[in-house]
Amino acid sequence: MFADTNRQLRKLSIYKPMQFQVTHINFDFEDDNFECPVNEQIEIIKETKETIWEAVDEEDLVEEITSATGWCVNSIDYQHVLA
Repeated sequence: MFADTNRQLRKLSIYKPMQFQVTHINFDFEDDNFECPVNEQIEIIKETKETIWEAVDEEDLVEEITSATGWCVNSIDYQHVLA
């Protein structure tokens, strides 16, 4: 199967999303022509840690955060939120 197919299968209803709260995260705040200002970095990290994220696994969690923030995740620590 293709990698994208696997990702889509994980998101099907047979996989129940879990809730995650980020406890520590490190983003790659630099790209070829731009570095995110420090005050914006702090705000992005704060908002990411305050949000309860839904994902099927850690890989999906990283994809969700990357998609929402627009920045790649270098490392992440999280805890599961029990409903």
